[in-house]
Amino acid sequence: MKKGMVLSKVGNLDLADALRAYARAGFEGVEVRMQEKRDEFTLSPWSSEEEVRAFQREMEQAGLEVPSVMGGLHWQYPLTSPDPKVVDKCMESIRLTLKTARMLGADTALVVPGVVNEEIPYDVAYERALGALKELAPEAEREKVYIGVENVWNKFLLSPLEMARFVDEVGSDYVRAYFDVGNVVLFGFPQQWIRILGKRICKVHLKDFGQRGEFTYLFQGDIDWPEVVRALREEGYDGYLTAELAPYRHFPEKMLKDTAGAIGELISLA
Repeated sequence: MKKGMVLSKVGNLDLADALRAYARAGFEGVEVRMQEKRDEFTLSPWSSEEEVRAFQREMEQAGLEVPSVMGGLHWQYPLTSPDPKVVDKCMESIRLTLKTARMLGADTALVVPGVVNEEIPYDVAYERALGALKELAPEAEREKVYIGVENVWNKFLLSPLEMARFVDEVGSDYVRAYFDVGNVVLFGFPQQWIRILGKRICKVHLKDFGQRGEFTYLFQGDIDWPEVVRALREEGYDGYLTAELAPYRHFPEKMLKDTAGAIGELISLA
């Protein structure tokens, strides 16, 4: 397994110095976030090829890989929206994100499959999301980039059995599960999700979750990390463990070292 982290601003450092800080801390790769309007530390689905190539050069100069890209428009423009224009905007952003991921050398684009709310019933959301991902799957195959469907707090795909069924029903090897360990603790056990999703998992996000109902830094919550790693190894997962955590407000580089060290401890578990 490899050490990764979602790329964030690190104190007052510019992008080049921040990437060097990630590398010094021991990370092998960073996940790049996508936003509608990019900034120094993110890209947009509509970023030009020149902008993406320049971003990739910064990664290479720091000695970092980009294993995955986090699509960032799925909350503003959910795939399950009843408005066709909103869905079209999301579909376009995902198609462009797949291309950006390929240019960056990433093999996974994280996708939030939609939301359930008072206006979007669960069963309707399921059919809309399923139809959208079936349509997107051939493009993921052409780009050779997995669509990683993430379990998030969207009131949707709330059990590992349902997540597995959803991925299977899309029917493409290029649509898999991006499993977030911390996101299931409120209503489940990460190790059980891992064993049920099995080979469907293409990437893993790490964060801890505590008794006060809050996300925390690694090893500061209630997750049974040895059991999580045991489950990942049993299922043959050998990819990136990517922390989705913000640097400390003060001494942000220490947080990078702390987190890379914590992931190293997980990787070292037999």
